[in-house]
Amino acid sequence: MMTRQSKATIVTRIREKLIGGFSSAYTTARVDPAKYLVHLRRAHHLPIGSFQDMFLVPQEFVDDLADQTISAATKMAVLEGAGFGMGGFITIVPDMAILSAIVMRLLQKLSLIYGFEYATDEEIATLWIAAASAAGVNLGRDILEKEAVGRVVPRIIERIAVKMSAEVAETWAGRIIPLVSGAIGGGLNYFLVRQWGRRAKRHFRAKHQLMRAMRLNVARPEHAALPKSSNSL
Repeated sequence: MMTRQSKATIVTRIREKLIGGFSSAYTTARVDPAKYLVHLRRAHHLPIGSFQDMFLVPQEFVDDLADQTISAATKMAVLEGAGFGMGGFITIVPDMAILSAIVMRLLQKLSLIYGFEYATDEEIATLWIAAASAAGVNLGRDILEKEAVGRVVPRIIERIAVKMSAEVAETWAGRIIPLVSGAIGGGLNYFLVRQWGRRAKRHFRAKHQLMRAMRLNVARPEHAALPKSSNSL
């Protein structure tokens, strides 16, 4: 059975690796919006010239595309988790680094699919807020104040890492048994990425629907006021 001290050690190691992993994942594992736009056009035959056009794509198609993207990322995480999982406890640290990259790329793709790019500082901050939402972290009003991205993002990453490391360590404890660690590693990665993907989808979908409704209202022509009834029947 895992002692309290050994569990605390695992939590600390995972948290440190997650902080480093997420901090570098945005740049090292970043999805190139221009290349991804070309991919979506070719692979899914989408007649879009920019990600802004995703608000014109039928909602059902956008949601289905998001589900496919979550499924693909989940499968990748399962393979990665099963492979590293065979090493048991010693592979926890590298496992978290790769998992961070998979999750970060998934969040970026979902953001783009729902029509939100991340080129400006404000858009980058919004992407990390979505990451926190996907991790089930309640940021609170204090961290959502308008600050430079360089100050906001590290605080968000730290909160994500604190929450996620505790959850991961609880289940990952089973990996100290080498013969079954591969199955546990793959299963845990499946659960984590699928859960993150679904939460992120809800986050971006809600923003997408709001923006779609606003665009529809703007595009809809104003109707002339109807004349009052004379009641002269």
